[in-house]
Amino acid sequence: MFPFSAVVGHDDLRLALLLNAVHPGIGGVLVRGEKGTAKSTIVRALAALLPELDVSKNCRFGCAPGTTDCPDAPHDGVERRPAKLVELPVGATEDRLVGSLDLEKALTEGVRAFQPGLLASAHRGVLYVDEVNLLHDHLVDLLLDAAAMGRAHVEREGVSVSHPSQFLLVGTMNPEEGELRPQLLDRFGLTVSVKAARDVGVRTEVIRRRLAYEADPVTFAAKWEAEDAKLRQRIDDAKEKLPGVSLPDGELRRIAAVCAAFEVDGMRADLVVARAATAHAAWRGATEVEESDVEAAVRLALPHRRRRDPFDEPGIEEQQLEDAMRQAAEHAEEPGDDDNGPDDNGPDDDGPGGGELPEPQEGPKGNGNAPQDRPAPEPAPAFKARMLEVPGVGEGAPGKRSRARARTGRVVRSSKVDGSGLHLVDTLTNAAPHQAARGRTGPGLLLTAADLRKAVREGKESNLVLFVVDASGSMAAQKRMSAVSGAVISLLRDAYQRRDKVGVVTFRGNQAEVALPPTTSVDAAATRLKKMRTGGRTPLADGLLKAHRVLEIERLRDPRKRPLVVLLTDGRATSSGLGGDPTKDALKAAGLLEQTAVVVVDCEQGHVRLGLAQKIAEALRGTCVRLDQLSADHLAGVVRAA
Repeated sequence: MFPFSAVVGHDDLRLALLLNAVHPGIGGVLVRGEKGTAKSTIVRALAALLPELDVSKNCRFGCAPGTTDCPDAPHDGVERRPAKLVELPVGATEDRLVGSLDLEKALTEGVRAFQPGLLASAHRGVLYVDEVNLLHDHLVDLLLDAAAMGRAHVEREGVSVSHPSQFLLVGTMNPEEGELRPQLLDRFGLTVSVKAARDVGVRTEVIRRRLAYEADPVTFAAKWEAEDAKLRQRIDDAKEKLPGVSLPDGELRRIAAVCAAFEVDGMRADLVVARAATAHAAWRGATEVEESDVEAAVRLALPHRRRRDPFDEPGIEEQQLEDAMRQAAEHAEEPGDDDNGPDDNGPDDDGPGGGELPEPQEGPKGNGNAPQDRPAPEPAPAFKARMLEVPGVGEGAPGKRSRARARTGRVVRSSKVDGSGLHLVDTLTNAAPHQAARGRTGPGLLLTAADLRKAVREGKESNLVLFVVDASGSMAAQKRMSAVSGAVISLLRDAYQRRDKVGVVTFRGNQAEVALPPTTSVDAAATRLKKMRTGGRTPLADGLLKAHRVLEIERLRDPRKRPLVVLLTDGRATSSGLGGDPTKDALKAAGLLEQTAVVVVDCEQGHVRLGLAQKIAEALRGTCVRLDQLSADHLAGVVRAA
């Protein structure tokens, strides 16, 4: 394992991990960064620095001595072991995470027994999820429950178990591959963004150390053992000092003022900053939290909590932080309601000091002849869009939009086995009535091939969401393009959170164009839409033909990825692009997409409505919703494109 001390740079990340090692109550670390920046290397190296634990002997859950609310209690004896770093693979099953029926005992002894999962193994240790943003939703739900309650509750396959599960959650992710659910994002105490150094000297040293490690890992690790030992001892000293670190009322007010200034949601941010500041003080050997401790904690605890939109870049600008800290200083100097004194960490304890910290770090209507080239107006405020879903069950790449058969996901039923995914309960149920006929006389079950059943799992898949947007004068002239842009941004946000691939086709003037080839970078799609120009004729037929061509190409690249076309139009067609009647050509072009899931967003407004978009939707055999019905806040339910 690559030594923690040998990592070059990434001071903020190392500090965040070390503070969590000192005070696990901070709540873990989320590491965001581009590929190839040693995110996983640093996290795995942390395991060697964690202090050893006293655990109850023969306890499958690693409980502390004296624990009574454990399935293995009462315990007998105490042993000492290193803290564990348990990795949760993105493709793990629900059984692997929470545990399941002990297959060996069920088959050999005919008894129900619980086989602990990863949540049990990670108790009092570190649960590490690489590419945490790609974790399946059903696993995220289980993870959130355990993180919130400190216990894992298992009710499945005739097993009912509740066991302690308190762990330090560490996740790494590449933002280019999609974002986290807000609930899981908020569960991470601290967050750090890492980038590869641009300094030639630093990059040179990274290469030198990595090559030396690959050439002789044992010798390289031995070279850095002394430095790792110093860090290990410093963590022990800081943990011992932590209960005696006081948090004065003035610093409490400073923390509250900074969190209020950044308008973070809820109170978790304030608590995390307080814990991190206390750990920071203990790490530097102090007995009282100071302004520098609060500032260091704010840098790590607030960047991921102040985001208001998935397209907003995470982080805190230096000037914003300086302004917030300056305003908070005024509150810190105000007299508090209580006398200054220690917080719930315990009384003051003057002790030896520690070492130095790493440095953290609307336009007129077109005349029907020539395009009117003008930028799109500022989009209207975005909203929470209704979920648009492709009907049926697919088999595409994991995502969060449409139903799919998958190797991972929730078990929905069982079927005859095909060599994978044994459904244990149904297998035993099928075998049980035949035991007497098969001559069973002792423990265990007699099975035949006919008894075996496999688990049929159902999860969610990502889709290709292709936006086909009318950018012609018929839309912009009535100053509706801003509302349309707001709707598209809302739909893009929804696609962003569901890990879809997104493309954008716009049509105006005499032809359509692919404004954005299908991509997973939906923030790029949002940027393109904001720069989209409007005006001119309405070549609706060409827009539908262009969408058809894009989908055909994508089907060749990935036949399993199911498309969803979202057409935003008022239904008018004033130009064909094909030389015929614009309306008739549009209806003919619509026939090419009749086998594709389509949702038409009717952007027509005003007292007199022609209903042209509805006719287009009928030709497409799709669903038509009005622009004002697109918000999930106004109309509940799911739009299933027919």
